[in-house]
Amino acid sequence: MRHVIGIGLAIGLAAAVFFAASWGYLRLLRVPVVNGGASTLPAQGGALLHNSNVLYAIAALAGTGLLAGIFIAARQVSPLAAGLPGLALIAWTVVYGFSVRRAVHYIPLRGDTFGTGFEAMLMNGVLAAAGVALVVPLFIPSRWRGRPAAADADAGADQVLEPTTISLLGNDDWTQTAPYQQNDPG
Repeated sequence: MRHVIGIGLAIGLAAAVFFAASWGYLRLLRVPVVNGGASTLPAQGGALLHNSNVLYAIAALAGTGLLAGIFIAARQVSPLAAGLPGLALIAWTVVYGFSVRRAVHYIPLRGDTFGTGFEAMLMNGVLAAAGVALVVPLFIPSRWRGRPAAADADAGADQVLEPTTISLLGNDDWTQTAPYQQNDPG
């Protein structure tokens, strides 16, 4: 059941990469200026923390990255949740390497901001790097095995922790620590 839920989470992560990350990436690349043109510098060269356009774009990218990071790191999440979108991104990059026209042709909503941002991430290699990071959990064998829920619940209830002592000297016999005898010169 964990892997079936992982497939659903993979669809959600793929949607987040396509919609949120593509929108944020394109918005960071082409920050609109007052006249409707495109600025060469984000926030017209000013402070980034005071420009709402830049902050929204960074929030979209950071949110997608955080979601992907949780799917990569959390052991309870199936490796399919991160691995399937990663495989799709790597495959799309390979198709792009062989035929740019074919890879760009299959981008959905290409005329919209999402498709244009996805194309920009594909051209700049961002999708390839993200795909490589996302497939890492697929190669960790322990991520494929789940722990039984009953064993987790019973492990804390039946276990009694005993205090342990650690000896810094290597043994617990303190008789060898007697003070030295001093000879009187007198």
